[in-house]
Amino acid sequence: MIRITDTIAIDEKEISERFIRAGGPGGQNVNKVSSAVQLQFNAGASSALPEAVKRRLKNLAGRRMTAGGILTIEAKRHRTQERNRTDALQRLIELIQKAAVPPKHRRKTRVSKGQKTKRMDAKKRRGDTKKGRGRVRGED
Repeated sequence: MIRITDTIAIDEKEISERFIRAGGPGGQNVNKVSSAVQLQFNAGASSALPEAVKRRLKNLAGRRMTAGGILTIEAKRHRTQERNRTDALQRLIELIQKAAVPPKHRRKTRVSKGQKTKRMDAKKRRGDTKKGRGRVRGED
C-alpha cells in the first residue's frame, strides 16, 4: 500500500508502469534503453479515492487524465529507469495530496464606505490636477 494521506492509501496493484524510450542526453545508449516511465493510475475506478478528491484530481490533472479517469504520468528527467520510476510515483503522490486538500470557502467581502470615499477623492484630485494643465490663456 502506498500511503498518500492519513485517510488515503492506494494499492500498488492499481498502478501500472510501462517503460518507453526517452530522448535527451545519453549518447548512443538512448536509442537502446527504455529508461522513461509511463505510469498509469485508474483514478475513476479506484475505491481508495473519495468522489470529491476524484473531481479535484480531474481538474488538477488536466490533459494527463482521460475521459475514462485514467491518469498518465510520464517521467523522463533522469537517465535511469529506477530514478524515473520513483520520480513518476512521487509526482502521482503529490498530485493526489494536492487534490485531497479541500478548497477554502470564499467569503464575499464588500468595499467599505471609507475606502470608496477615499478613492473618489483621489480621482477628483487627479482630475483637478489634469484640468490645471491646460493651455494658459494670456491677455492679448
